[in-house]
Amino acid sequence: MTTRAKLTVYSALATALAALCMIPLLTTRSWLTHAVLVIAVIGAVGAGLRRLPLYRWTVPVAQLLVLFLLMVIGFGGSVLPGPVSMHTLGQVFSTGLDDIREYAIPAPPTQGLRLILVTAVGAIAVLVDTIAVTYRRSALAGLPLLALYSVGNGLAGDHGSWFWFGLAALGYLVLLFAEGQDRVSRWGRVFHGGPRDATGSGQVNPGGRQVGMLALALALLLPVFLPRWDGGLLHSDSGGTSGKGGSSGTVATSLDPLVSLEAALSKPTDTELLTYTLDSDLADQVYLRTGSLDQFDGVNWKLSSTTVNDLPVNLPSPEGLKDANVPRVEGDFQISGPLEKSWLPMPYPAATVQVPNRGDWKLDPLTRTVVPATDKAMRGLRYQVSALDLRPTADELRTAPPAPSDIRDRYTAVPSDLPPVVAEQARAVTANARNDYDRATALVNWFTGPRFTYDTNIPGGTGGDAIAVFLRDRRGFCVHFASTMAAMARELKIPARVAVGFTPGNSKGGNVYSVTGQMYHAWPELYFSGYGWMRFEPTPSRGVPARYLESSSIPTTAPTQQPSAAASSSAAVPVPTASTDCTAKQRQLGECGSKGRTVSQASQESWLLSGQVLGTLAAVLAVIALLLVPMFWRTALRRRRLGAGGRRRPGGDGPAELTDAQVLAAWDELVDSAWDVGIPPDESRTPRSAARRITETAHLDADSAAAAGRLALAAERVLYAPPGQVTTAPLAADVRAARRGLQAGAGRAGRARAVLLPPSSAQLWWRTSDAVRAARAAVGTRIGRAVEAVTGPVRRVFTRRKRSTPES
Repeated sequence: MTTRAKLTVYSALATALAALCMIPLLTTRSWLTHAVLVIAVIGAVGAGLRRLPLYRWTVPVAQLLVLFLLMVIGFGGSVLPGPVSMHTLGQVFSTGLDDIREYAIPAPPTQGLRLILVTAVGAIAVLVDTIAVTYRRSALAGLPLLALYSVGNGLAGDHGSWFWFGLAALGYLVLLFAEGQDRVSRWGRVFHGGPRDATGSGQVNPGGRQVGMLALALALLLPVFLPRWDGGLLHSDSGGTSGKGGSSGTVATSLDPLVSLEAALSKPTDTELLTYTLDSDLADQVYLRTGSLDQFDGVNWKLSSTTVNDLPVNLPSPEGLKDANVPRVEGDFQISGPLEKSWLPMPYPAATVQVPNRGDWKLDPLTRTVVPATDKAMRGLRYQVSALDLRPTADELRTAPPAPSDIRDRYTAVPSDLPPVVAEQARAVTANARNDYDRATALVNWFTGPRFTYDTNIPGGTGGDAIAVFLRDRRGFCVHFASTMAAMARELKIPARVAVGFTPGNSKGGNVYSVTGQMYHAWPELYFSGYGWMRFEPTPSRGVPARYLESSSIPTTAPTQQPSAAASSSAAVPVPTASTDCTAKQRQLGECGSKGRTVSQASQESWLLSGQVLGTLAAVLAVIALLLVPMFWRTALRRRRLGAGGRRRPGGDGPAELTDAQVLAAWDELVDSAWDVGIPPDESRTPRSAARRITETAHLDADSAAAAGRLALAAERVLYAPPGQVTTAPLAADVRAARRGLQAGAGRAGRARAVLLPPSSAQLWWRTSDAVRAARAAVGTRIGRAVEAVTGPVRRVFTRRKRSTPES
């Protein structure tokens, strides 16, 4: 393998190893296969172009064009760029930019994010290949590799690992060693001062390898012994003292609850996330709420508050609750799974929260969201929550007074560019309702009816356009149902927001429940004066219907003298009765209703490995390979012809004697080289006449003309001189000198044509045609012989019988 080929391979390897640090950015790893394929194609294109007589700057330009073509094939839905494919590619890229703003790490593998990642890795591959191979500056190639690693590891955050750095550094060191070996070998014999190094092997000093590996080992091991700074810029202490009232400050968090929820729903797992106990007779119907998103800007739902307080022991009274003197539910929670990036799961509304290290937690008093102040606060956490056991009836919610003006103005705001279909559909569904509760119930019944289908194989999104698409297609998952119902409720002037968390856990017996990755959920919360924020469940076949959806005349929310939740549970409490043979847990798991309905699981489509695109790519590669066949055949033929020319004798006392075949091969190479630059052969001429014609037509310089003359004389000596004449001239050098003169007079276009589409490659077609004709003749001869062997005896017997039969 040549040095240039080694550098090409090692550059691609270094880029691929550095790209591994971006694995934590998405929930799946299949995009990396696509990126590695792009790296390989870019490296192959660069290797091929560097063999041509082109300016060096044209190589990266061509590689960028190939990268663009691969993106069009993979994401534009077309083999060649066109208006439609360009529009599609632009839409996918724009969607990817929106996904970057909306999604947290790890993000779901949307098509837009895969396009951005693969394009970025491909661009880095072009830079590394250009710097390290085209311009032979391998040391500078570490800059784009460092940029790739820094961006990937910086975005990954806690998901990153020293292992990715080790791989990226190893790839860079291999690239440096390859170039260093080439530079040292160019000096010929190298003396290192000792007898054992005086062999002139041209190898890189082993000390260089030792220094490189030592530096890599120190970079990996030294941070282990250095002090860790956990503060950072995004986790600054408020600077206040923790007093009775607490202090306020800001906490920056990268958590986007809806984005994390969509990622979890796209690849649900049975991994246990937490276990808990609740002393309530309705524990199997209690949702665990992590937070709520109260601001809708037309693009997504988000938490409007950025200022949080220190977490107090007793939480403020819930917003809108007229009397907090109601029974409580006591719960004990244990985090057992990967919930480091989550907010604290609690029943709503929580009254008190007991955590081991209260300084690691902050409270958003507006939405009652408890936020971890450090990344490790949730790891293995055990905490206790006391929550208010609110049980309003449907009649109580129907007669609830209107919301205060400040609440109504704040929580009914919608963007001005929200599609009109949202308000139109909301008014149409609730046309017969006379109060906010009946309107909310009408929306729930409309969503949970047969018109909508629960399907996680739908692109996420909670903006206005996503809501309009959801109302049109009527397919989606809990994020679509919750955000759409909340937007429709706001259009009806019902205060609404979106809550996220978990559906009730699976019972493990003994009042112990287990929450797994299958139970991520989102739902809308609507405001009713005197009772605060009430949960509604619009997602079909998921969750548990709110118990106040059934009417009852027994008031259970009014202040009571009962001392405990257990005592209060003796009151008659309505439970869901939508299906007499369907329990609440069965409804949550989607086991009610039609048996034929199944939940679609999200699957990532391969953009280059799908059947249609793979077939198209194979066809394109086959066409390219066919176009390159003449070039490769001509190159191989030239190397074979010149392989023996000018070789030294084994003893080194002069050029080796050339055989007649080698002399004629050198002459044929000169004739074919002239043919490639536009001087076709003339078989009627003698070698000297042909050489003179080539010299005059191509305007060869003196050295090239002399070399062509020597080749002609050697050929005539073989063709016309008596046997026994010996040729010892270095004809390979003469061929190269003559070819340089031919190329110099051909111009850049002529030289490119001579390499890419050499006219002398017509001999390949002739030889192939002759071989096919010879093969057909040989097959015909063998078939004739086989037929003769089978029919000959029969024919001879028939002939004898005919001759022996007397004529009548």
